Amino acid sequence: MPVERLTRGPGAVPRIGIVHLGLGAFFRAHGAIYIAEAMAASGGDWGIVGVSLQSPSVRDALAPQGGCYTALEQGPDGPVARVVDSVQRVMVAPEDPGAVLRLMADPAIRIVSLTVTEKGYCHEPATGRLNLNHPDILHDLAHPLPRSAIGFVVRAMQQRRARGLSPFTVLTCDNLPHNGALVAGLVTDLARRVDPALGDWIETNARFPATMVDRIVPATKPEDIAQVIALTGRNDAAPVVHEPFRQWVIEDDFVGGVRPDLGAVGVQMVADVAPYELMKLRMLNGVHSSLAYLGYLAGHETIADCMADPVLARFARGLWQDEIIPALTPPRGVDLAAYAAALEARFANPAIRHRTWQIAMDGSQKLPQRILGTLATNLATGRAVPRLSLAVAAWMTYVGGVDLRGQPIDVRDPLEARLRALSDAAPNPAARVAALLAVTEVFPADLAQALRPGVTQAMERLVAQGARAAMETVE
Repeated sequence: MPVERLTRGPGAVPRIGIVHLGLGAFFRAHGAIYIAEAMAASGGDWGIVGVSLQSPSVRDALAPQGGCYTALEQGPDGPVARVVDSVQRVMVAPEDPGAVLRLMADPAIRIVSLTVTEKGYCHEPATGRLNLNHPDILHDLAHPLPRSAIGFVVRAMQQRRARGLSPFTVLTCDNLPHNGALVAGLVTDLARRVDPALGDWIETNARFPATMVDRIVPATKPEDIAQVIALTGRNDAAPVVHEPFRQWVIEDDFVGGVRPDLGAVGVQMVADVAPYELMKLRMLNGVHSSLAYLGYLAGHETIADCMADPVLARFARGLWQDEIIPALTPPRGVDLAAYAAALEARFANPAIRHRTWQIAMDGSQKLPQRILGTLATNLATGRAVPRLSLAVAAWMTYVGGVDLRGQPIDVRDPLEARLRALSDAAPNPAARVAALLAVTEVFPADLAQALRPGVTQAMERLVAQGARAAMETVE
């Protein structure tokens, strides 16, 4: 017998208050759940319209379900399924960008949130500045109907200003250092190039609270969809999978102070997110990326597989203990050693199949935030960084498109063609390191010079010994 399709249940549907740009699995497994809980706890019109900036696939999957979907928690005690109904509908921006702008300019919209990944901000990760040569930015400067997330924010703000409305709060939920200030700078830069007065108005009146988000959300696989059917008896074309742990830290700085009652459902509303953000970027994301490249080269499919290998688990503990924690100042009341122990347990959760290949994507955008900052702090104090140097060497190997056994790698990165060309042209490991360190979009020149000896040594060991042996013998 055919299985009944998941659909929205009876009852009142909350009015729209949030537009979310980039409605991928992470936000649906994290922010959308918090917002649903906040409305259930304290009310408010905070329904979400998701906007896909590229593909219609999420819209096509969710539309027959009225925007509802299943969140499948995978914990050590077994799976738990729940239906999330805070998303009302999904729009596809390339199909009708004008309709998206009209919605964002509606006074009912008080928050525009984003999860567009690092590369979606069209910036230069090494400098944090808007990439004025990015094709989407060039388009958005020349046309009133935008393509980029930053362009949609700017043009919607332009419409609101022209109508005498207040701006919305821009709530970025991506893993970027000082993400609120970064996005504020990108938006105001683009706005001033459109209209200097618009840029000034945004800078004065809009709000860009910084955030820290944390939940492991692997890509949904066919077996996850089958498990949802077995647990619920309903066919869901777009479930999301997540671990039990979640954390959301937000600077409490919203336009007019208007926001959902997120504090009632466990969100940490704080004056300064920076210490939490840095801790998470370096301790979770930095080790995640290190294990992704080295684990992939060692033949491990997932992070849980990496942590089941005693060599890689010991390598991760060494990263935290010797190279990352000494370079951090913890948030008040946080024990970094205890945080590392909790991360180790989360990484080892066998129910979460977070693929190393998935985490490895877009590394040229991720490395500056996740790894290079820690390297710079340690090198400035003379602290040895053999494990992080090995992680950088593993990234350099990975983006060359061929693994240590000579097998092709399906690399996904905005700089993929350039990185591959530089790698192919290098006659030996040392030359490859020198060529890739010269990519200034990733490595600031002064840091590249300081990194070169250690990363060259790490690369030579990696090529000679293989990934697992290189990790085992690191000192």
